[in-house]
Amino acid sequence: MAKEFIQKLIHKFVPNPEVISKNKNLQFLGDKLQNPNLWHINRRSIVAAVAIGLFFAWAPTPTQMAFAAAAAIYFRANLLVSVALVWITNPITMPPLFYFAYRVGLWFSGRPSPADNFVFSLEGLWSGFGDVIGPFLLGCLILALICSLAGYIGMDSFWRYQVTKKWAARKQKRSGHS
Repeated sequence: MAKEFIQKLIHKFVPNPEVISKNKNLQFLGDKLQNPNLWHINRRSIVAAVAIGLFFAWAPTPTQMAFAAAAAIYFRANLLVSVALVWITNPITMPPLFYFAYRVGLWFSGRPSPADNFVFSLEGLWSGFGDVIGPFLLGCLILALICSLAGYIGMDSFWRYQVTKKWAARKQKRSGHS
């Protein structure tokens, strides 16, 4: 029941792959958009899409969705899920998540926080940028790798559990009717 609802919702809001492939702005991709794994819901494409989306959610760039879409096409993962998961980092969640990434980067690099002697001014912001960018990018990379791997393993385990549960229910139903 829930699966049918989700599929109807997806079909309502997601354009047809043929319509997308005929878009003038996407002609450079050629037949790559025709790959069924980009649009179907199966274990392989969804698990890969979760990993891709969670990885690029930590990319501190406004082109996160484009990178996630390119990776989904390259790895033949579900395009919609890959791009949608990037929105975990959105204008509301970015400040705390990216601050956390910065703190993780500081911890992994073993550097003290330069904020202790920070002076709030344009000059202070500009001079502090060099002290902040390294740990911030390191933290983003570490969290991208951890979240991507955890998402891959978690979604794969969840998918396998659901399939095993369905098979057990079928087996029990068959044995009950025999």
